[in-house]
Amino acid sequence: MDEVNVARTLNNPLSDLISDDVFELLFSRGLIHERAVRDYKIRMKFKALRAQKVRTGDAIDTLREEYPYLQFDTIRKIVHNPPKQTNN
Repeated sequence: MDEVNVARTLNNPLSDLISDDVFELLFSRGLIHERAVRDYKIRMKFKALRAQKVRTGDAIDTLREEYPYLQFDTIRKIVHNPPKQTNN
């Protein structure tokens, strides 16, 4: 199975930002940073939970259930510290 077919089997976690075709192209060329995508998804889920009036600690605990390999403080840092902008 080539990389494009592998990318097609994955869901586009950035569908609100880019099309599936663009995601597939970037993924096939190794230009998708998987940890950054994971952190983006965590931030979006955290915002959704907070919009439902879920307490911060409870929202982080909910996210830990989905990402059990991450510590509470790691998720807290992800949701409270936006990614650094690089200026080239």
